[in-house]
Amino acid sequence: MKILAISDRIEESIYDEAIDRRFGDVDVVLACGDLAFHYLEFVTTKLNVPVLYVFGNHDQGVHTADGRFKQEPEGCINLDERVEEAKGLLIAGLEGSMRYSGRGEHQYSEWEMRMKALRMSPALWMNRLQHGRFLDILVTHAPPYQIHDGMDLCHTGFHTFLWMMKSYRPRYLIHGHQHVYSPETTIRTTYHHTEVLNAYGHQIIHWPERLRIP
Repeated sequence: MKILAISDRIEESIYDEAIDRRFGDVDVVLACGDLAFHYLEFVTTKLNVPVLYVFGNHDQGVHTADGRFKQEPEGCINLDERVEEAKGLLIAGLEGSMRYSGRGEHQYSEWEMRMKALRMSPALWMNRLQHGRFLDILVTHAPPYQIHDGMDLCHTGFHTFLWMMKSYRPRYLIHGHQHVYSPETTIRTTYHHTEVLNAYGHQIIHWPERLRIP
């Protein structure tokens, strides 16, 4: 199982006709927000694998050349407040960032994010009953509180994600939002049973079968 995680930046190695030669062995694509619709549509068309995404705080609909207004990328699966199974993996998502302005979509207070997470709880418990585990991967745009987050309100992480990792024990939490400009920046951190990964640009995850056992 090979997973391509992408976020926040269009990368030339991906947005290229040779994508199938570089990433043709990928099984699932997880997108963590702030990516153009045409980029996600290109990836799902060229790789022909499930592309599951959440919106970032800068995402918004786009007007097409034929006058339509698109609110979501075509051919992709919006994970926000949803729990999906893809290639045997149990994947859930929560979009957006901390609310930092009075306008703009996909911004939430800590309380609002906790309510979004709680609305997924029945599906996560059903996973536990049916599969023996709650969740394999949690996809978010913002990072967890004090893990890869920033000092300003916009880039402050959510306490809710810490609670979810302790309660539902995903193997990975994959996020974006926090840009990475230095190779010295920490992008992988272990929190209890979960590896937190900043997918800025792109990251590859190799998923051995044994890691799916709770």
